[in-house]
Amino acid sequence: MFEKFVEKISEEIKAGLPGFSAQKLMAPLGRKPPLEYLKEGVIPKKSAVLILLYPQVEPFSVRTVLILRPENEGGNHAGQVSFPGGGFDESDKDLSETALREAEEEIGIDRHGVSLLGELTPLYIPVSNFMVHPFVGVMRSIPKFSHHPMEVSKILEVDVHDFIAGANIGSADKFLKVLNSKMEVPCYKINGEIIWGATAMMISEFSEILRRIK
Repeated sequence: MFEKFVEKISEEIKAGLPGFSAQKLMAPLGRKPPLEYLKEGVIPKKSAVLILLYPQVEPFSVRTVLILRPENEGGNHAGQVSFPGGGFDESDKDLSETALREAEEEIGIDRHGVSLLGELTPLYIPVSNFMVHPFVGVMRSIPKFSHHPMEVSKILEVDVHDFIAGANIGSADKFLKVLNSKMEVPCYKINGEIIWGATAMMISEFSEILRRIK
């Protein structure tokens, strides 16, 4: 069952991505397409994240992993839920290697045990000036996680079908640094955590791919 699921995900990524039209469903009000930010001569920093898929055997499900970043981490995304990932390093041969290297550093997986299925639509984050490239990868067995205490407060394992359950989609009041004010934003509420912002937008695109194969 897992191999069939992986095959279908791979086919859908290659067939064409939902893009910003799917991402914006979970975007804060007023969020513009990436090109509108970049038209102003902005040169974004490069980064990548890993959407890691792996099986749970009994009962069968497909799971992924997110991380809760420490409140005292500093930066624009402290205390938020995200996929493992980070900034491009000159030693990385490409952005897919960035995603794998950062995931290995943050959650302790063996990057060589991950098979990449493809890349989702890059997403620009205005507050940090990062262009984030989400890569979908697979491990055929349940990973053994060990988190980096300076970068990860908690590891969150999630059933991917929780992303498309209507009961898990809602809204929350959050402070947006780019606007310097609080506003109500769309979010996922899963396993006691609120997932919003760029991560929710990436999940929204991935969810559309899940719906295609459901």
